[in-house]
Amino acid sequence: MRLLLIRHGQTPSNLKHLLDTTEPGPELTPLGRQQAAALPAALAAEEIGALYASTLLRAQLTAEPLAAWTGLEVRVRDGIRELSAGDLEMRGDDQAVETYLTTVFAWSAGDTGLRMPGGENGVEALQRFDTVVEEAADTGAQTVAMVSHGAAIRMWAAARAENLDVDFAARHALQNTGVVILSGAPDEGWRVHTWAGRSVGPAAGVPGASGPAGEAVEVVEA
Repeated sequence: MRLLLIRHGQTPSNLKHLLDTTEPGPELTPLGRQQAAALPAALAAEEIGALYASTLLRAQLTAEPLAAWTGLEVRVRDGIRELSAGDLEMRGDDQAVETYLTTVFAWSAGDTGLRMPGGENGVEALQRFDTVVEEAADTGAQTVAMVSHGAAIRMWAAARAENLDVDFAARHALQNTGVVILSGAPDEGWRVHTWAGRSVGPAAGVPGASGPAGEAVEVVEA
């Protein structure tokens, strides 16, 4: 199966650099809507057979243009929502962002028992994302698109792809509507083919405007 993991478009919380992970979450900014509208053209070569989005509003709004283009129903699933920030929710200071991201990538590196302060641990986060991927594989679709979130995509890909180094995922940001493309199967493993270094739609023009969950982190603690 070919798996397209797409980060949602820009939100107001991204602009404010906030760890905003609870439901329903913010809508897209005008730029975020433009980014979402650019996805069908950017993915025109992909024969998408199933389309998923998380339970957060920003993911569903980002998926809408793809749904209109493909004629597919958006399958909304909690398992691919953003990783819970717990006690760090709605903080945007450097310490909170570093704690959040280093915890996330510790999960990718195998320390899945580590718990986000006041939130979930790596076992729980990986299990829920795996469940949706397994469901997608069972549909029989050759290519599946999932609109998810920066930290969730980077964490899961780094944990599950055999050719992706955790340090690479930690140090390479995933901008709004950036796409990570993998192939494989739940019982065979995964390989990353491309890792987006920029948005597929219009750029924000402001450094770091994609928000903390998509930012690079310099220190990874396992």
